[in-house]
Amino acid sequence: RACRTSGDTLYQTLGLQKTATADEIKKTYRKLALKYHPDKNPNNPDAAEKFKEVNRAHSILSDLTKRNIYDNYGSLGLYIAEQFGEENVNAYFVVTSPTCKALFMICGIITGCYCCCCCCCCCNFCFGKYKPVPPE
Repeated sequence: RACRTSGDTLYQTLGLQKTATADEIKKTYRKLALKYHPDKNPNNPDAAEKFKEVNRAHSILSDLTKRNIYDNYGSLGLYIAEQFGEENVNAYFVVTSPTCKALFMICGIITGCYCCCCCCCCCNFCFGKYKPVPPE
């Protein structure tokens, strides 16, 4: 399944709008879970698959944090949340944004592949020759 940045398919699975309340999600989930439950459809493998999709949609949309991530970043956001944690999703998308990448490249070009930064910060520039003099 491909990760998408738009978050509509889980709502479509439950037949809801993005503005649906928690009660509407719960009510629709129960109705669809009863309809597609494998015990009620023993000879229909498609019903079991649909039941799994309905359960997944409900588990994400009923959790407020996951729902916000899904609404903002789609299934790609959910994947990132699984990999890096829910609290790091926003940071991931900021760091991987084209603006941040361009800023990183510009800083690299200006500092000569970060050589200046390394020399000034790590080596105290010229192995200490120009390091700050401690106050006496």
